[in-house]
Amino acid sequence: MKLISSTEITRTPIFHVTLDRAIDPGGFEIKRAIVKHGGSAVMMPVDHRGRILLVRQYRLPAQGYLWELPAGRVDEGETFLQAARRELKEETGYTAKSWKKIATFFPSPGFLAEKMTIFLATRLTAGESTPMDDERIEARWFSARDLGKWIEAGKIIDAKTMIGYCQYRRHL
Repeated sequence: MKLISSTEITRTPIFHVTLDRAIDPGGFEIKRAIVKHGGSAVMMPVDHRGRILLVRQYRLPAQGYLWELPAGRVDEGETFLQAARRELKEETGYTAKSWKKIATFFPSPGFLAEKMTIFLATRLTAGESTPMDDERIEARWFSARDLGKWIEAGKIIDAKTMIGYCQYRRHL
């Protein structure tokens, strides 16, 4: 595919939307509105007892509160790991001495150009969280077994959390 045009439709501080046209060598053309996003770092904090720290916050697009792995946008000039370190501290207060990338994926590649990378964060030290002004975050530890049960029961419906859990179980 060759991109033949890309027109910005709107821009926000977090993402922008373009109307893109692409064509393949056979002449097949695709037109899509695409949400462009700089990417997100996802953290899977696991303590010395094997518990996983999730956060709960209201998600306007989901119209409800979700339990999920902590995550945040990669700022311009940051690596995914730098963003993960910053976001873990901001959202939970924790810092980690050990980091391991366990997954990279596109959450919805049909219209969203956002890459997410999940890091396993271990050897944790507690501290004071500093959430953004528009965030109200509750944190809770889950055993891997309970997290699996919540996923199976449909109580956790966040894709990055499900992917992180599956990859974590695979690495055990």
